[in-house]
Amino acid sequence: MTGTQIMNFPTTNSPFSSPSSNSIQLHSAAMTSPVPPFPRATSVPSPQLPPALWPPLDFALGALSCCGACVFTNPLEVVKTRLQLQGELRARGSYRQHYRGVLQALWVVGRTDGLRGLQKGLSAGLMYQGLMNGVRLGFYSYCDTVGVTAAPGGSLMSGAVAGALGAFIASPAYLVKTHLQAQTVEAIAVGHQHNHQGVSSAFANIYRREGVVGLWRGVNGAVPRVMVGSAAQLATFSSAKEWVARLQWYSPNSWLVALTAACISGVAVTITMTPFDVISTRLYNQPVDERHRGRLYLGFSDCLVKVCRTEGLLGLYKGVGSPWAVL
Repeated sequence: MTGTQIMNFPTTNSPFSSPSSNSIQLHSAAMTSPVPPFPRATSVPSPQLPPALWPPLDFALGALSCCGACVFTNPLEVVKTRLQLQGELRARGSYRQHYRGVLQALWVVGRTDGLRGLQKGLSAGLMYQGLMNGVRLGFYSYCDTVGVTAAPGGSLMSGAVAGALGAFIASPAYLVKTHLQAQTVEAIAVGHQHNHQGVSSAFANIYRREGVVGLWRGVNGAVPRVMVGSAAQLATFSSAKEWVARLQWYSPNSWLVALTAACISGVAVTITMTPFDVISTRLYNQPVDERHRGRLYLGFSDCLVKVCRTEGLLGLYKGVGSPWAVL
């Protein structure tokens, strides 16, 4: 073996190499090698939350989605309004019953007023849905972004406040929608008939007769109605979804889980919301006197007492089938 071969012979493979020489050689390699001898611990990036939508865009998307649904549910809204006004402040059996249920009412309205009659108040309904749900969903999304919903009871409170704010802002549109959906030919008319010629004339007539305050008449029934509905929906949907998933009726990622939870939540919302909905419709549609006061009801509590006294407790659940279908 030549001297050059001896110099280049790998000492790590030599049986006569000492542990100390091996350690020195490893240390030297570690100091000169660009690759570290031991892998470094890699930090796992924390999950990034999706960025919050621009508030005007959030408002517009929420309003647009609800307006799209309104086109299909407006016939049920027409029927619901008629059923809630039928037999107003009259004992059961003492009045002619034009509407006997949701399907029969749809048929009666379509036969008498035509297909356009089933879409009465659609323009005002689109205006109401756009304003109310745009404000409601946009405000709730803002509360969620700033962390209010993460606090105990924050989700429920945010939903109630968001619903109240949306109902107040959109109240004039709901007032006109109720007037237009209630009016029809005398043969099947229920409740007071305001006889507006259209949406713009309705706003003009109410403003001319009662001023700006008149456009918000009935809002004291609309605000608790939407507050109760929003709070009940938020409180029941998540719980129902968890319950359905725990029962394992469907696969974990199936869309049927959310659909079943929505149906269960809809029943809960309808039971809690319908009495407020009936009172709201009555307050909006009642006629007013020369002093701009309601001829039938003084306010929310007065309407509640009078309906229970004359129509019974079931009077607060008139048209209960339509709201569940709409929800």
